[in-house]
Amino acid sequence: MTAIENRYPVVEPTGGNGPVLDAASTTRCRRRVHLDHDPGADSAPRAMPDPSLEQRRADAAAHREDIGARLAGVLAAEWCEIPAQLPAAERVEATARAVQAGARAIWRATLPTDRAAGRRGSPELLVRVPGGGYVPVIVVRHRITDPGTGALTTAVEDPWPSHARVDDARKVRSQPRDLLRLAHLNRLLHAAGWAADPRLQHGDHGGVVGLDADVVVWHDLRAGHWPGARSTLAEYDARFADRVAVATAAATGAPALAEPSRVTECRRCPWWPTCEAELERAEDVSLVVRGEFAGVLREVGVATVAQLAALDPAAAPPVEVPGLPFGDLVALARARLRGLAVVRRVPEVEVVRADVEVDVDMESFGEAGAYLWGALLRHPGGRQAGDEPDGYRAFATWDPVPTRDEARSFAEFWRWLSGVRARAAATGRSFAAYCYNEQAENRWLLASPDRFAGMPGIPPVARWRSSSPIRAGSTCSRWSATGSCARRARASSASPRRRDSPGATRRRAARTRCAGTATPSAWTVPRPTTSSGSGCWRTTPTTCTPPRCCGSG
Repeated sequence: MTAIENRYPVVEPTGGNGPVLDAASTTRCRRRVHLDHDPGADSAPRAMPDPSLEQRRADAAAHREDIGARLAGVLAAEWCEIPAQLPAAERVEATARAVQAGARAIWRATLPTDRAAGRRGSPELLVRVPGGGYVPVIVVRHRITDPGTGALTTAVEDPWPSHARVDDARKVRSQPRDLLRLAHLNRLLHAAGWAADPRLQHGDHGGVVGLDADVVVWHDLRAGHWPGARSTLAEYDARFADRVAVATAAATGAPALAEPSRVTECRRCPWWPTCEAELERAEDVSLVVRGEFAGVLREVGVATVAQLAALDPAAAPPVEVPGLPFGDLVALARARLRGLAVVRRVPEVEVVRADVEVDVDMESFGEAGAYLWGALLRHPGGRQAGDEPDGYRAFATWDPVPTRDEARSFAEFWRWLSGVRARAAATGRSFAAYCYNEQAENRWLLASPDRFAGMPGIPPVARWRSSSPIRAGSTCSRWSATGSCARRARASSASPRRRDSPGATRRRAARTRCAGTATPSAWTVPRPTTSSGSGCWRTTPTTCTPPRCCGSG
């Protein structure tokens, strides 16, 4: 996720007096790196602080402290902790003394800044390996494994790579930022003279403790995990040299090596107001087509929204278009020029309805957990005696996630939803449930029985998994009474049906005929958004959100 990769010669660091970068620069937008080091940008507009970002940082700090306290209690005889309250220079000196003494585990180690290379940063933990020298361990607040096999792990309480074994229950979840940070720390350790010898078996390894804090995942930074079989160290070196060049050019007033271009990162970037104003003035094509594809269009002379809008949508595209039909991109550009937020793709959207309907909206916090399951119950086919009243229900935990109280709130939600569905089945009525986002809702819906297995109200994992209609690679939209999975739901004469325009539709949904003991464990089907088959396209992500665009809020 980068801004335009302009092809300028690399600018070398200025003799140890140039910019000093941390590991995050290797995964940030290049334009952000430029603005961070451009003295002329000091007065440029910036976004207001993001409270959710501050909360995530606070949660990450608390997570690190929890891991540190846990390790200190287990590794007491081998544990060396650098006091957090010391000034930075004194923490570096204390770390150097611990290294000189051969401490096996140094918590809160502080590495010397490598000014010659323009590098700074520190790990959460340094561990000494057989043969001498140290490798880094970082503590992060995101998940680093998935169910599977092949990860190289040790117990958290045994954080040495020489004890690692291939895990038969976990596979590595791709987290490039973690690998690049470990490579950054590897280079800092070598500059300080504290690194393990690369010729040792684990000399270029690094460890990660994730959100679940169940294992340390060890990565060989020499292994070819990157495109072209490049090692993490090689990928890092290339990226870091590029970011140093970008920052040095900005700091010295040389020609900029990165120009603004809208990418996913812009949504949370403090510099977005500055870049947005510049892109708006230029009517840059990335306002409609973001990401690397915008750069591809510029290379063939399509640099503005107007130039994209002028193309023939029925003609062959000037370049290969990933994902979206080329005609849709042209339509989006034309809509933007006319000030339209939504483009109608079809005259009408057909929505399958049911006698009993539930709208579900789940709210989660990062990868920590789902703290709210909200449900709106309606009876389009008419209420019957004994039915619950229409209206909204909330099933929430007020404890910070992750928390075991999340199991209670999920169990209460599932019990209520199952009861509504069971009553619809018992009275011969159709039932449908709708969700905001299939990927998000299904993720937590299907993960909860695993996370809270055996707790009150949580269905057994084996029964849950065996009855779930959503499986890897599947886009099932109907679950029948016999347990079969159908790609498309078809309406029957017993099901109410209507045709709505995109501006009035509630949500696309699958209709589930309630009968037998079918488990409705994957009733989550996406509402129309900017994907093939939807009733409308949004011209920008900030102009119109899915609920407004599709009239389903």
